[in-house]
Amino acid sequence: MKQVSIQDLKASLSTVVAEAEAGETIVITRHNQPVAQLSPRRHPQVHRGSRLGADRLRPALKRRGGRRSLAALLDDRGGA
Repeated sequence: MKQVSIQDLKASLSTVVAEAEAGETIVITRHNQPVAQLSPRRHPQVHRGSRLGADRLRPALKRRGGRRSLAALLDDRGGA
């Protein structure tokens, strides 16, 4: 179990939350005394694959021949 002071938590909140999301339980301390605990919350129906966060996001629409994405979407929906 990892411990982090409130001051360090303020400086690196995103990192600490990511660690909790990854499954680690973090004890938050004030003057070296535990005051709170941050732990992962998992829903049984949500599957997080082993490659979570390992790749870049890819656009849902690829540009076709230099056309803008909105024009391509409108064209696909039958309007133009």
